[in-house]
Amino acid sequence: PQVLSSRNDIRDCSTDPPYLPPTATNTTARLAVLRGIMQTHGVHAYIVPSTDAHMSEYISERDARLGWLTGFTGSAGTAVVMQDKAALWTDSRYWTQAERELDCNWELQRTTSIESIGMWILKAVPAEGNVSLDPFLFSIDTWNSYSRALHGSGWILLPLETNLVDQAWGDQRPLPSSSEIYNLPAEFTGSIWQEKVAGIRQQMEQHMQRPTAVLLSGLEETAWLFNLRGDDIPYNPVFYSYTLLTNTTISLFVEVSRLSAAARESLSSGCPGPLCVELQDYGQVSAHLRCYTQGNVTVWLGTEYTTYGLYSIIPQEKLLEEKYSPVMMAKAVKNTHEQEMLRAAHVRDAVAVIQYLLWLEKTVPQGQVDEFSGAQHIDALRWAQEHSRGPSFQSISASG
Repeated sequence: PQVLSSRNDIRDCSTDPPYLPPTATNTTARLAVLRGIMQTHGVHAYIVPSTDAHMSEYISERDARLGWLTGFTGSAGTAVVMQDKAALWTDSRYWTQAERELDCNWELQRTTSIESIGMWILKAVPAEGNVSLDPFLFSIDTWNSYSRALHGSGWILLPLETNLVDQAWGDQRPLPSSSEIYNLPAEFTGSIWQEKVAGIRQQMEQHMQRPTAVLLSGLEETAWLFNLRGDDIPYNPVFYSYTLLTNTTISLFVEVSRLSAAARESLSSGCPGPLCVELQDYGQVSAHLRCYTQGNVTVWLGTEYTTYGLYSIIPQEKLLEEKYSPVMMAKAVKNTHEQEMLRAAHVRDAVAVIQYLLWLEKTVPQGQVDEFSGAQHIDALRWAQEHSRGPSFQSISASG
């Protein structure tokens, strides 16, 4: 047999039997289970994104539904599954990777446009049917784009709160994180969380539409607001949570048992009163929001981080929509102390990088370094610096 270099070792579905590289995943059984579940729910096409319920750029293993279903491990993509065919859409960064990781159950579509996904669905099954998706995994804009792409076709865009991939994945799906959610000490923040809450409430009062609540879905929003950190997503110091902040109450939706004793004490220090944080179970956010919006209220949210699932709970006349929430905007403006901390962190990191460059100068001529061992070494140098919590993404240490 022809020996392929690793650079060219991609699938070939035109041969009999097809050639699959060792990096490809056999998805036949997974697709069969999902298709059985789709039939039960009367779903003709099911859309699977690469995002989580907070529109995070990076996701946890538990949320890697696209990766589990297709075998494709790139950070961006969309899959559509029908009874007789399945396709993956991704951008040019990942075409070669997809050809190495997909088996022949999948068509690779070299585009990312929602129009192209809609066209593929409409061509694949000319008859009318249900196109379904989990509304808690799609942004408001993306949902509206799918709605437009299928408009007038006779196809129905059907939100299903039961995630069908999760059902197919079953008990093989990774468990949620159980690690501790901890306080970021005041020496790093320059502002206690009570001051941040007061600032957001002041913005609510000054806004022309006088919103009664702010809904936070982006994970970094809640982490910033309460000066809390976690490690639910690799390379990101965040934890799964939502916040509903009103003029007089604060509800934090989180896995309560994971909060450190100090974090819990900090959040309850203002109880009872308007600076008392009510701790509620992470899964209760939809029910709580549904209940809250029965009243005479206006909910302010940032559309970039809110899923269609949460957005659709709030009646249109009770919504105040802006691209980013007031918390995301406040977080973007660093106080004097945060600026000092940023500069100090960059100095410490520069020390690690200079140590690394010096080590490379000495070690590369000996022929002992490859990109992987280089990455391990610079990670170790960074960990040795004071206050290090690890890198912000996997080290890209060298070339060739």
